[in-house]
Amino acid sequence: MTARGTATAFRTAKGTSAGVRLAGIDAARGLALLAMMATHVLPIFEPDPQLTPTWVGLAFSGRAAALFAVLAGVGLALSTGKQHPLEGSALGAARRGIALRALVVGAVGLSVGGLEVNIAIILVHYALLFLCVLPFVGLGAKRLLLLAAAWVLASPVLAYLLRPWLLAADPPLRLGHNPGWEDLTTPARLLGDLFLTGYYPVLQWVAYLLAGLAIGRLALSKSLTPFLLLAAGTVVALGAKWLGIVLMEDWGGRQALEAQIGDPSYPLASLLQVNLLGVEQSGSVWWLATSSPHSGSTLDLLHTSGIAAAVIGVCLLLARLGEWLELDLLLAFRGAGAMTLSLYTAHLCVMAALHDQALAPGWSVDGVYWAQVIGVLVIGAVFAALVWRGPLEWVTHAANRAGSYQPTRARQSTRFR
Repeated sequence: MTARGTATAFRTAKGTSAGVRLAGIDAARGLALLAMMATHVLPIFEPDPQLTPTWVGLAFSGRAAALFAVLAGVGLALSTGKQHPLEGSALGAARRGIALRALVVGAVGLSVGGLEVNIAIILVHYALLFLCVLPFVGLGAKRLLLLAAAWVLASPVLAYLLRPWLLAADPPLRLGHNPGWEDLTTPARLLGDLFLTGYYPVLQWVAYLLAGLAIGRLALSKSLTPFLLLAAGTVVALGAKWLGIVLMEDWGGRQALEAQIGDPSYPLASLLQVNLLGVEQSGSVWWLATSSPHSGSTLDLLHTSGIAAAVIGVCLLLARLGEWLELDLLLAFRGAGAMTLSLYTAHLCVMAALHDQALAPGWSVDGVYWAQVIGVLVIGAVFAALVWRGPLEWVTHAANRAGSYQPTRARQSTRFR
């Protein structure tokens, strides 16, 4: 089937506005996957004492994973009524389906958590985020935006206050590794790490799903919405990053943090640009003023959420352009985005197989990354053209259907009430 024929068939099957909307969202998810893979495979710092940032670190660190999380919220909104949230028994059924889907994702995450791989795996945190936002999936866009704003302001402060207490426990409530099945035997430590001290602190990251839910509740099929997302997201992202730089460089924030650390050789300037993952952000309120990737600060959450909104807007516009040209411009990206769980898991297995192994002659780190990119895009294009689900997506879909099943009488009463 040609690209033109695929696009036509897609619109015929799904309807024009729905097809364009879903294609844009799936394409954004595919881009998030490729960007996350880049931070896993390619170096984000140069191998020098000051850890000079690479272009990958400057472009993708923190932003790729945040885009992935925001899109999770968008997906939840699209599956629970889009602009008009489900109510009553239908909402309860949807929540049960989401919960079962989250359990499947969590089980996959715990299973791959034991892999020998130098990657911060997001899946268990991702599953917990799904469970945490269940109370909010019935809200409309305005309430979600207000709640997201409040969460962005309050959760970093709460995390700053609670983290030292958790780290002072004996033993400290920090895993220092990806969660695995064995960590279920120490639930307090596991939950403390997932919510506050781990790679993707759920307490702050709930803000991403709330923002995504709000975006998904907008009229994404309307012509102005993608432009609104692009413009508003760009303004928020640039404003948050600008304010963070002013606070750190002009108002003395970085100097205060360097004085607290007390080590002149510590590469704080580079870490502030690329990644504060694993840095113990305590002892100075200036940590709350950074806009650094993976800092979990208010400005970080605002910057990365704004980037996510802008990327979603661009992808929706590209999907609309493809509809106008009668070409499926996003086939490979939306195909990859529709099966990110399977492809992400496969990527982790590939990286585990290569972990601490010498590359074959003629191969470089760049080659390893681009080979995986080509594989992801080709597989995504094939599955999208054949209208197939990925293997793990089939399992999560089945779990969602099983959880959201309603007896015929309940479905009819919901439909006609």
